[in-house]
Amino acid sequence: MSVLTAPTASLRILPAGDRSLLVAPDERADLVAFVDLLRREVPTGVHDVLPAAQTILLTLTELADSRAVEARLRELFRALREPGGSGLAAPPPEVIRTIPVRYDGPDLTDVAALLGISVRAVIAAHTRTLWRCAFLGFAPGFGYLESAEPGLAVPRRAEARTSVPAGSVALADGYSAVYPRRSPGGWQLIGTTDLRLWDLERDQPSLLRPGTRVRFVEEA
Repeated sequence: MSVLTAPTASLRILPAGDRSLLVAPDERADLVAFVDLLRREVPTGVHDVLPAAQTILLTLTELADSRAVEARLRELFRALREPGGSGLAAPPPEVIRTIPVRYDGPDLTDVAALLGISVRAVIAAHTRTLWRCAFLGFAPGFGYLESAEPGLAVPRRAEARTSVPAGSVALADGYSAVYPRRSPGGWQLIGTTDLRLWDLERDQPSLLRPGTRVRFVEEA
C-alpha cells in the first residue's frame, strides 16, 4: 500500500500494516476534537476509528485508496483548526451518560490525602466534572474517562489488587474509569456503581464509546 507519510506541522499520518493508518496530532486537544469529528464525518474508505491516548488507528476497507483517505484526513484537520471550524457540519446535541455512584471505595481516604483535600471535596470534584471517554482498553467496556480539569490526577496504587469487583469506580493517571467486570487492577478505588458497563445482551454491549460524555452522580 502506498501512503504519503511526510509529516505536517500538526498532523502525522503513518502506515500501520496493509490496511491501516496511524494518525497523530501534535496536540492532545486536537486529537480529542479530531476523534469526535471523524465519528461524524467518516472519510470514504475508513472502516473503523480506534482512538488511543495519543493516536488514532484507522482501519481501511479492502478497496480503499489510502492516498485519497490521507488527503481527506488532512482536509478535515485543516477545517477543524479554522476559527469556528468553518465548513464542518455542526455536531449533534450532546448526550451525557449519567452513572450513579456510592462513594464507598477503599482508597477514597488515601486519594483525599494524596490530593491534600477532604473526602467530601474529592466527591464534589468527581461529580462536578464532565468526563469524556477518550478510548476503550484493558478490558471490554473499560472506558478511559478524561477531563479538562486536572484536579483529580493521582497515581496508581503501589501494588495492584489481584481482584477488583465489577462496578468499581476508580481514578489513576488523570483518568477516571469503571471496572466493567471483576479483574486485577491497580487504580485507586473511590466508589461503586450498579450500572453495567458491559452487557452482551444489549445491542451495543459497551455502555461507553470514545467521545461519550459522562457525569457521575452521588447516590444517597
